[in-house]
Amino acid sequence: MKKCLLLGNGGREAVMAEYLGKGYELYAVLPYENPSIVEYIKKSGGKYLVGNPFDKALVRDFIRKNNLEICVISSDNLLRDGLIDLAREEGLKTFGATSKGSKIEWSKTYALDIVEKLAPEMIIKNYTATDESTLRSVINKYKEDEFVVKPEGLTGGKGVKVGGIHFKGKGEGCEYALSCLKDSGKVIIQDKVEGEEFTVMALTDGENIVTTPITFDYPYRFDGDKGPGTGGMGTLSFENGLLPFLTEVDVDTCSKLIKETISYINKSSLEYNGVIYGGFFKCENGIKFIEFNARFGDPEALNVLNALETPFADVVENIINGTLSEENCKFSSDCTFTVYVVSKDYAIRENKEPCIFNVNKSAILEKGAKIYFANAKNIEGDTYTSVSNSRLFAVVTIDKTLEAAREKTYAAMEGNVDARLDYRRDIGKIYKH
Repeated sequence: MKKCLLLGNGGREAVMAEYLGKGYELYAVLPYENPSIVEYIKKSGGKYLVGNPFDKALVRDFIRKNNLEICVISSDNLLRDGLIDLAREEGLKTFGATSKGSKIEWSKTYALDIVEKLAPEMIIKNYTATDESTLRSVINKYKEDEFVVKPEGLTGGKGVKVGGIHFKGKGEGCEYALSCLKDSGKVIIQDKVEGEEFTVMALTDGENIVTTPITFDYPYRFDGDKGPGTGGMGTLSFENGLLPFLTEVDVDTCSKLIKETISYINKSSLEYNGVIYGGFFKCENGIKFIEFNARFGDPEALNVLNALETPFADVVENIINGTLSEENCKFSSDCTFTVYVVSKDYAIRENKEPCIFNVNKSAILEKGAKIYFANAKNIEGDTYTSVSNSRLFAVVTIDKTLEAAREKTYAAMEGNVDARLDYRRDIGKIYKH
């Protein structure tokens, strides 16, 4: 089997490791021993090194010592920092955008400029401020907190703040915008619009795209879509690959923009392949663009890769070879359902002490669910510890109906997840934010 390097260490990489490991000998440089990724590496006959995946000298040496052939990356920071570029320099075939290609995620103003050229009707009115005077002038144009603040750079899905939800009043919004301006020298102020938010994710070989089943994300921390925004507390997809409020025409509109964006980025050289996903609003006056991400979403990847019927390694090969099509990248019509489990402090307060917890992995598996660890490592047996203040692990199911998948997931978690942990119990019950 070919030797494949996977960089990244969250729940997204855990599911990627599962399916890549079925077709490749899997290798990784991990900042800590993610239990799921380590398990799949060992099953594949590969090898891992505990070290800093951002250390280019370390990664280069690991590639050379193990004669690696393929590199797969779907992590925003690793893409921005040019680890795909490094792999290409070493002669590896790659799945993932170069640093230049991934600019559509790490520079929101760059992405907006592209969409303004390709589909101006999809742009929400926005202003880019590069100094405090301009920023205050822009915010003063709004009534109360009827605006959205967007940082220029990467924020792990947690940086965008919506007036009336994440901040109250102009003063609070301006204070947050000033902190963003200080961080990167730019901040975007955008009109607040009414509509249904959704994402369209696609695989691409740099020219062709295949749209994945559409997922619905639950970004807010508590039941009822209350509390702060998070990296995602859960996700689901329906049996027809759509959402109740979407039509095929809506998805086609978004897919057209995605395909044209890939073509625009690759017009001079191949800077982009792998995954792209766009965030959109469905409004009364049409589909509006929110942002692009240059990688799989997390938790969206957990749903999409569990619905992928074509072996993921085969899809990667077709992406690398420029032969991707809907014929060689097929998805199940079943529903998928994901719930993320977190510490009680997650997104509320910084916890300087690690969170020690128990989870009965074997019992969850026996109930027909899967478990993917993210920011956690094993101590012994069923005892684990957090390695950051982020999400700990996800439980995933797939079934013929949404209700069946939902019941299976929560039944598998019942009594098998430490009471010291927390998760949303209303995923699948509400479809609106």
